[in-house]
Amino acid sequence: MPMLRDPSVKYSAFPQVPLANREWPGRVTTSAPIWLSTDMRDGNQSLIDPMDAEKKARFFDLLVRCGFKEIEVGFPSAGATEFDFISGLVKNGRIPDDVTPQVLTQSRADLIRTSFDSLEGAKTAIVHVYNAVSPAWRKIVFGMDMADIKQIAIEGAKQLRDNAARLPGTDWRFEYSPETFSTAELDFSIACCEAVMDILQPTADKPIILNLPATVEASTANIYADQIEYFCKNLPNRDRAIISLHTHNDRGTGVAAAELGLLAGADRVEGCLFGNGERTGNTCLVTIALNMYTQGVDPQLDFSNIDEVIQTVEYCNQLPVHPRHPYGGELVYTAFSGSHQDAIKKGFAARERQNDERWEVPYLPIDPADLGRSYEAVIRVNSQSGKGGVAWVLEQDKGLKLPKKMQASFSHVVQALADQTSRELGAEDIWHAFEGQYLTTSGKRFQLVDWSETHSGADRIFAGKLTIDGTPRSVSGRGNGLMSSVIAALSESGGPVMDIVDYSEHAIGQGSNVQAAAYVECRTADGKSLFGCGLDTDVATASVRAILSAANGA
Repeated sequence: MPMLRDPSVKYSAFPQVPLANREWPGRVTTSAPIWLSTDMRDGNQSLIDPMDAEKKARFFDLLVRCGFKEIEVGFPSAGATEFDFISGLVKNGRIPDDVTPQVLTQSRADLIRTSFDSLEGAKTAIVHVYNAVSPAWRKIVFGMDMADIKQIAIEGAKQLRDNAARLPGTDWRFEYSPETFSTAELDFSIACCEAVMDILQPTADKPIILNLPATVEASTANIYADQIEYFCKNLPNRDRAIISLHTHNDRGTGVAAAELGLLAGADRVEGCLFGNGERTGNTCLVTIALNMYTQGVDPQLDFSNIDEVIQTVEYCNQLPVHPRHPYGGELVYTAFSGSHQDAIKKGFAARERQNDERWEVPYLPIDPADLGRSYEAVIRVNSQSGKGGVAWVLEQDKGLKLPKKMQASFSHVVQALADQTSRELGAEDIWHAFEGQYLTTSGKRFQLVDWSETHSGADRIFAGKLTIDGTPRSVSGRGNGLMSSVIAALSESGGPVMDIVDYSEHAIGQGSNVQAAAYVECRTADGKSLFGCGLDTDVATASVRAILSAANGA
């Protein structure tokens, strides 16, 4: 069936929130929220093959290393596997003192009791009860009215209270979710939460967590922010509640909704690493945290080794992290486009000259090194690349700093190779092309065997042993400098007549065995530009090789 030309006959626009004088658009995030990872529960239930105990233990350890202080470890009433894993964390002392485990349960007496039992003996723990409250669930799923739904929430709260009293050895904390909050009537969600608070009697010192899920993302992120601000402004005893966000990504804006929800007054964010979860996933905690980081806010999470995080997540979830995923993807710091490469290359060059740590590199919103990434893959070369990208690869891989005009000339060689192979070119491909163009003398017209230099007044005399067209020959030339005398020797030996237009040199590496790189641009009598490069431990020999390299290009 084709898409409808008039989708309004089937789908309705989401209603606006009656919020006067909204404040969130003018606010700025200045500190990290409370983070809760739900990878081991919400993320796990979305997997084709849920994690076994070994994978869950590995994931738990990763979350602890990353700095999460609240971790939803599972759904203990789902079965013995979940229950045994969770109780094992407690009994085996796997939970650090500063980490609070959380479990989720529906608002049913038997399930709530099982959930408490799974965490018996923990120093502190959160039991999270939920029931769906929106019209579609009331009408279609449950066949109940508002009073019935509210009573489910009340009964769940009573079970939380009574089970906490039954097991006083743990510092129990409570979380309640009016599930499907984002598609429910705001005042009804507030009424359900208020009823739960009346039973549990939270205080400002020991607040309840009220989680407001966008169970199915059904509106733009700004409307979700309006919902959060309305809720915060109209909830009685707001100071006795931690407002938590649990956004999904059905419209592709789960991260934006959570960020705007924080501006709207929320205190806490639930989500998964790299956005795993049912359907299109939960909000990505890595993205939100590093978005804050790039704005100068410490997210209180550590992703200094992003590749280790990715490897563990991919192993445990058996799902790949997309190569374009923000901050973590394999290609997110990589430029193929020539104009992008040139801007990045100039950004790094400017950074070497600046006197502070302020990060300002075009196309790179974050320093890859902060996440444990090297700069080697920042620029990669294919048929879309330009001179800046080619020069960057040679500099990073071989330490060569090609002059600008030589970059442009050599980029044509690389472009032709990329077109010929129809693939990305690696550093070795580019190096072999550079060697063949400028450094390799085998099969070339001029090959250096040996040379010496003498002085005659103001002139310098070059005396060289060369192989010219396969024949060993002794040549000599006079000039006002070494390079002009080499050019004179070539001209007198049947080589091209050239003038030097530009010359530069630099050291490669450091230490006593440092190598010199010399670059030369020459112009022939008919106006053709020739470029050459020479490498040697002796800078003078490197410059001689550079002249011969340019002559071979003729």
